Amino acid sequence: MFLVHAIFSILDGPGLWAEDSDLPTAGASRARGVTSHPFAAGEKSLQHLLPAQVEPAHLRLPSRGTAPVDSPYLIRAKPRRASAKELELRGWNVPVLWLEPQELTSTVLTDSAETSALADLMSTGHHGDYLAAPSVKYLRAVLEFADDLVRRGRVLPEVQWIDAGLANHIPESRWLPVLRGVDARRAAELRHAMPAGFRSAEGSEHQGQLFSSMLSLLVDAAVRQRTSHRSLVRLGSRSTTTATVAWVEALSESNRLVHASENEMRQLDQALGVWDEYLHPAQPAANLVLHLSETESQFRLEFSLRSTIDPSLLVQSGQIWDEETSLTKWLGRPREVLLAELGKATRVYPPIREGLRSSKPTAVDLSAQQVAEFLRVGAEDLIAAGFEVLLPSWHNAQTELKLKVSGAVRADSSAAETRFGLEEVLDFRWRLSLGDIELTQEEMTALANAKSSLVRLRGTWVTVDQAQLRRGLEFLANQENHSGTANELLQLAAGHSTAPLVLEEVSADGWLGSFLDGSASSKIVQVQPPAQFAATLRDYQLRGLSWLNFLADLGLGACLADDMGLGKTVQLLALESLRREANYETGASLLVCPMSLIGNWEAEAAKFAPHLRLHVHHGSGRRQSSWDHVIANNDIVITTYSTLARDVETFVGYTWQRLIFDEAQAVKNRHSNVAKALRKIPAHHRIALTGTPVENRLNELYSLMDTLNPGLLGGPKEFRNRYELPIERYDDSDAARRLRSITEPYLLRRVKTDPSIAPDLPEKIEIDQFYNLSAEQASLYQAVLTEMMDRIENSSGIERRGLVLATMSKLKQVCNHPAQFLHDGSAVGARSGKVQELESLLEQVVAEGEKALCFTQYTEFAQMLLPHLATRFDADIFYLHGGVNRAKRTETVNKFQSTDRPAIFLLSLKAGGTGLNLTSGNHVLHLDRWWNPAVENQATDRAFRIGQRRNVQVRKFICRGTLEERIDTMIRDKQALADLVVGDGEGWLTELSTDSLRELFALSEEAIGE
Repeated sequence: MFLVHAIFSILDGPGLWAEDSDLPTAGASRARGVTSHPFAAGEKSLQHLLPAQVEPAHLRLPSRGTAPVDSPYLIRAKPRRASAKELELRGWNVPVLWLEPQELTSTVLTDSAETSALADLMSTGHHGDYLAAPSVKYLRAVLEFADDLVRRGRVLPEVQWIDAGLANHIPESRWLPVLRGVDARRAAELRHAMPAGFRSAEGSEHQGQLFSSMLSLLVDAAVRQRTSHRSLVRLGSRSTTTATVAWVEALSESNRLVHASENEMRQLDQALGVWDEYLHPAQPAANLVLHLSETESQFRLEFSLRSTIDPSLLVQSGQIWDEETSLTKWLGRPREVLLAELGKATRVYPPIREGLRSSKPTAVDLSAQQVAEFLRVGAEDLIAAGFEVLLPSWHNAQTELKLKVSGAVRADSSAAETRFGLEEVLDFRWRLSLGDIELTQEEMTALANAKSSLVRLRGTWVTVDQAQLRRGLEFLANQENHSGTANELLQLAAGHSTAPLVLEEVSADGWLGSFLDGSASSKIVQVQPPAQFAATLRDYQLRGLSWLNFLADLGLGACLADDMGLGKTVQLLALESLRREANYETGASLLVCPMSLIGNWEAEAAKFAPHLRLHVHHGSGRRQSSWDHVIANNDIVITTYSTLARDVETFVGYTWQRLIFDEAQAVKNRHSNVAKALRKIPAHHRIALTGTPVENRLNELYSLMDTLNPGLLGGPKEFRNRYELPIERYDDSDAARRLRSITEPYLLRRVKTDPSIAPDLPEKIEIDQFYNLSAEQASLYQAVLTEMMDRIENSSGIERRGLVLATMSKLKQVCNHPAQFLHDGSAVGARSGKVQELESLLEQVVAEGEKALCFTQYTEFAQMLLPHLATRFDADIFYLHGGVNRAKRTETVNKFQSTDRPAIFLLSLKAGGTGLNLTSGNHVLHLDRWWNPAVENQATDRAFRIGQRRNVQVRKFICRGTLEERIDTMIRDKQALADLVVGDGEGWLTELSTDSLRELFALSEEAIGE
């Protein structure tokens, strides 16, 4: 990792240098008299940020004895040994990336679709392996301040003279900052906040001089970045001198030198002296304070002086004219100061001139229209020019114009208090509010007719933006008698409004109103499954059924996201039974699931809801029966995701009662054929069933919710900008809270570890099962590492990512067994530390008469273990992989569940990780790691689910000192955001740097057994 520091040199300008956490290398020595910094990053590492010139600089840095001290922000894998010597500043030669000011402003401050490495580092504080020290963030702050001055026109041009020796001076054009008022205070704050390391370059120790030089340089660069010849005023009159034209042209060029005679440039410099007052203002003994006061009938802008010696002393102008002598100690010559300051203020805000008609000016009266203009721009201009302005307390009150909308079910609608869908038509009523005041029609008319934007409303002065008011009134006129759908109202509540003003409130009558205000849960009526339903639901399952039934009444899509094993299938079958028995619904529902779950659905329906008529549309014979006949004579049609994608046009031809998609993570990619097919299918109600609504990225949640309730989260680009980027990239808690509040009504999530959900569910005990490699494994591991790291280091792009994945696969195979890596069909024997550890564990399992599930991602490893374990243990051995057909799969699972003997079930992770009920097993062994917590947890849930009566032991095999242990540590560190950060499978690891990969894969001594 590189910790990047910023410095500024009076002679060379801004620069960057970095500390390398991997340096100094072990055994590095330092020759006597050499002052090169031992762990400063080299030229290539710096030029990764920006391809600019790198030259050494002599920096004074904190040191102890003959070694520099690590920055407190530098993170090392192994901290360096601390020295007891005194801390001192010592000179070191350090490679520095020197930045041209204009190149810096164009790189960092220019909006671009492709962010450079340097811009990314300075805006976010990190980029890849590069971390920004506080000095870099400080440079960014000064850059932004300089750019803000330029954008607001707080700059003036000047002629500066460069000493060329021999009494010669060369003229140069310069843009300088104008620092007055708030800008002067901001500059002072930045000057005092300068980190010590920022001025570590030789000759740059004086803080005030350094800041002034830096700000002037950056302001000049920012102006030139934004200015061209065309944007500068051309001085084309006959009186314009050649020197003036050359100077104006030089103000927009990268070369600041002015090519004109020295005599003419001296005359121009003298003429520009009138601007000196702005560029180098004198500090008066007192500052002018302008106080806007009010009575019921008029406003006054009162004049006062505040002492610069004692800022707590504020003297009104009346007292100045009466008691000048007693105030001179604090205000200098107060009358002269007051008049001079008022004269300057008049240039900024001309109405003050009326107050100066009096021989003893104390205030100026303002009309309501003048006050409105003063509050809008005048006060801000005065503050920016350095004057203090005091405004009435009501000015800070919220007076923004906002909109409110409410929706009501039409009186003639039969759905007023029962069922309505997303397309139910509502009457929309729009209102306009000003701050906390909802405006009546009479008040809106009065505001529209007012001659001033400052009006008195209900006893309080308020300012109204007339342009905003006009847009709001036009919008209301267009919305008169407007109707819309329930879906449109829900989208407005979710923040997807195109109204010209902020939409402050969305409300509705009846059920939809309680849904919007968060009280819908109190409106959910507890229901029971019909008498013919052959299952007794647990309390949480009854709540789930009632919730699904409630949303079915509303026609709103629902995601039942209960943990694996909590009975999503039985809750859905209960819903189908309930609504058909009550004659709410008669048409067929379409259920889509993975092929491996068809048998499970058939078995569960036959057991709990035999009255429901099921038809499976799958396989080669699926087209033989009449499709119309199938729809008319069945309650639920079951198909697979792959069949759905192939036969989508057939399914689109019918409006289904309900569209149900099980293991809904299959819809996580909205661009997949499956997701597109699901969005096409018309249905009165949609339900997603999944234990993992988000596996890897937030866009998976978007795809799921957009399939359930189209348009609820806006378009994909809007979702990315509003939620995905703020949450995933910047950990924006406000965006996360907004997203949660929008999706919460449609997503029911319960976990098995909640005692209130499944109080009788046994405990899940997770154990890291550590083991060591055999000598043969260690030798193979090191050989693979040596070969593959050389290839990775000399590759890039897709080839590099492929090599990284290949390396991980090879190393994981070596950790499993040498024969799996060599593919030579040799005997298992005692060649693998992992297999020996597995045998030791299974001995205990079999001795206690229990059952174990062994998951591996490699079918080859499982096929090696199958005969080996069969001859080693007196137990039933089962094996399931992706090639097993549905009938054989069901038979194998039933045998494992029913046998009374000790049993070992070998399962490939992909084939056996979902959709199986294996509660007779109470030991779960993850032999090789998938590195995705969601996938591993799904596999564990084959045993840890409702119906399990014993504590479940979950063991994850980890070899110390290998990639298994290091990636496990990385995942644990990221566990809080695992669903967002960890990529699909192992692809996220391919983006690590070569040095990080080398550290990740390295074989440590503790990996090898005796």
